[in-house]
Amino acid sequence: MSTGKRLLATAAGLAASALVLRRLTVRDAEPASQDRWLVVTVQRSPGEIRSDPLPTPLRDFGDRIETRITPAPGDRGTEIAVRFRQPRLQGPHSVIARISGDDPQQDLRLALREAKALWETGEIMVADAPPTTHDTPGGKLLGLLSRRSGGEGVL
Repeated sequence: MSTGKRLLATAAGLAASALVLRRLTVRDAEPASQDRWLVVTVQRSPGEIRSDPLPTPLRDFGDRIETRITPAPGDRGTEIAVRFRQPRLQGPHSVIARISGDDPQQDLRLALREAKALWETGEIMVADAPPTTHDTPGGKLLGLLSRRSGGEGVL
């Protein structure tokens, strides 16, 4: 590759990086207009869900969240949707919070999954601990990934 092409490629990369950083900074300066709803389907009728108080994991959020209860399509139970009343900041701070596990959205997602389990089975299932008698390098990596997935529900 010639020197001119390398300089052009470097300049294009720097320009793209600057645009991405600018966009993240602009998003960070303004809160999101509205947070996304987190939704689960519970295998109970809407009447049963409305008559029961919210399970403890969701009740602990108090007035910080709003809840929407609607029939699921095709008579397949009830959809429970929750979101924060106050918008959260977007951008690099939210990415760092998600990676470090300090994102309130992760806590709300976990609480919603636990509430679903309580509505459907009456208990929150947890994996046995410790899962093995000794920790191997692969087990440590798997443990790190599974701890990370606890707030998101996915790896």
